[in-house]
Amino acid sequence: MEPAPKLTLNNGVRMDQIGFGTYKVPAPDTADVVTLALGAGYRHVDTAALYGNEEGVGKALRDFTAGSNVVRDEIFVTTKVWNTDQGYDSTLRAFDASMSRLDLDVLDLYLIHWPCPERGLFVDTYRAMEELYRSGRVRAIGVSNFQPNHLRQLMDATDVVPAVNQVELHPWLQQHELTNLHREHGIRTVAWSPLGRGAVLSDPVITSIAADLGVSPARVILRWHVEQGSIAIPKASSAERIKENLDVFSFELTPEQSSAIAGLDRNQRSGSHPDQVN
Repeated sequence: MEPAPKLTLNNGVRMDQIGFGTYKVPAPDTADVVTLALGAGYRHVDTAALYGNEEGVGKALRDFTAGSNVVRDEIFVTTKVWNTDQGYDSTLRAFDASMSRLDLDVLDLYLIHWPCPERGLFVDTYRAMEELYRSGRVRAIGVSNFQPNHLRQLMDATDVVPAVNQVELHPWLQQHELTNLHREHGIRTVAWSPLGRGAVLSDPVITSIAADLGVSPARVILRWHVEQGSIAIPKASSAERIKENLDVFSFELTPEQSSAIAGLDRNQRSGSHPDQVN
């Protein structure tokens, strides 16, 4: 299967529109599962220090590139600094630790995992990331789970506009105010839990569209993300689902189907609200 199309970030770096998420992929299984994804055509892998599987991601990258004609530069890798490592110096240390686990010289994208507003450290954390970016150790920097007020505070205090904001986004949680702000500042929206942790798959509107198109509900939702201009990072463990989640570029939604999905927004989260994570 062909890799997903690439979208250009605000600094010119290009990032695959469908990536492979590794949240809750057990560390012992990570190398095998990520290798399956790379073999299926994924060229974008998302991990985080919190997930405890950076070493497995690194092993998959080494093994896959050693046994194929795909080189490291063709694979986009994202990881994130965890909440307890926020702060200027601790972020630099956390980055070094992640790079050691990933066994990489240069990272493609580094994110603040959560704003943790009560800690009051995300500006200092991002300033450390700006230093990593300027030194060439990371190709792009951004944030995750930032709400509009967090983004505005960050951009007022720092120099580099985040390349992405990775947030919970799916048909039941469409976050229009936030995505409009992203477009205003050239920030790419990356959707975690793009399928609503599976809950949205059984929505009657989604299942009806899937039946009409002759595709799975997951493919309908991921196609909706693509047509919204978002980047999605679904997680899967079976070879069949891994391939299916990437196969969303051979069909399109009709305007009526897109409008029906737009009507599903109910501001319903499957994960935590960013203001409640510290």
